[in-house]
Order: sequence, then structure tokens, then C-alpha cells
Amino acid sequence: MIVLRDVSLILQSQAGPVNILRGANLRAGAGEHLAVVGPSGAGKTTLLMLMSGLERATSGTVRVAGQELTGMDEDQLAKFRLENVGIVFQSFHLAPAMTALENVALPLEFARRADAFDLAAKALERVGLGGRVKHYPAQLSGGEQQRVALARAVVASPRLILADEPTGNLDHATGQKVVDMLFTLAQESGATMVLVTHDPGLAERCGRVAHMEDGVVEELR
Repeated sequence: MIVLRDVSLILQSQAGPVNILRGANLRAGAGEHLAVVGPSGAGKTTLLMLMSGLERATSGTVRVAGQELTGMDEDQLAKFRLENVGIVFQSFHLAPAMTALENVALPLEFARRADAFDLAAKALERVGLGGRVKHYPAQLSGGEQQRVALARAVVASPRLILADEPTGNLDHATGQKVVDMLFTLAQESGATMVLVTHDPGLAERCGRVAHMEDGVVEELR
């Protein structure tokens, strides 16, 4: 499902070029759950952004779901994400002027699905928010907002789920519930999941753990 081969990413700054990734290599199979751990600034989030096509590698191979992302233009990358990827961010990233139902239906509307709102309602039911479909993000708790984000991530049945510190803005008990839902949804759908986390216990729930240091995948177990 995922093949990263000798991937480098260099960004320009006022102080000169900054090496974010330095020849990173990583593979993940279909249906596999992979955790990525390491210190802040190691390049973990950047790795996810490359897998989703939200960031472009300077060099190397980025192949996801059988597609080489490196040579795609922005429209092709947007289509790739729409068809293959669901993303859960630490900060929820919900549209504040949209209801929970509208937020979840959004990717399906972009795909021009006539059943967008029916599928969105079912996705919200799956995360226990069937009674909150008309609520706006400001009317929801942090845990509820992250569950809306989970529903949005899986509503289009993606082949790949990317989760970047999904419990980072939640208390422990709420975070545990959200994580349980995340693993259940990924398991039920058979999706590959890549999870960035600082929590060793959460990382161990995945089948494999990759450790990153200074832009390189140091070890994989």
C-alpha cells in the first residue's frame, strides 16, 4: 500500500535550506496498522503529508495505493486523496460554519455523490453521534469534534487512514474512547492505517512501529 524509497525533502528558509527528510525508507502493506514515533521535529508529520500528497518530496519515490505521487499535479493529487485517503488531524480541522453532518458529507459532495448526506449520517451513527448531526463544532466537546473528524475520514471508505496525534488535544479518558473508535473503524474497513503518536502504549496497539530521528526512519519492528 505504501512504498517510500530514499525520500528527501528540503525546504528553503531565510537561514538557507533545511533538510526535513533525509533519505527516508518505509513500507506498509494493505490492511496494516503502523505507528510512527520519535521526538518532535523528527519529520513524522511530514511523512504523513507526503503519503497524502499534501507535501511533495524533493527526491525519491512516494508510491501509495499503487500510484506514484511524485509526478502528479495538484488536481491529480486532490483526486487521489478523495478516492484513497482519510486524514485525522490533532486539531480536528472542522469547518465552523457547517454542522457535523455537513462536515462529514463534504468529501462526498466534492466527489459529487448523490448519497453524500445519507452516508454522512450513517458515519456519524457509527461514532455515536447520530443525535448530534445538526450541531455545529462550537456546540460539541473536543471528543465529539474528533469523532466528527473520524466520521469524515472514513465516510468515503478510504484505503488509507492517516492519523496525526489524534488524541493530542483530548484528555486521557476521552482520547482512549476516540482511539478505540479509530482502531475499530480501520479494522472494520480493512484500511491501512498510519498513526503518528508520542504515546508508547498507543503505538504498541499497532502491528508495527517505526521510529524516526532527524528525518530518517531509524528502526522498524
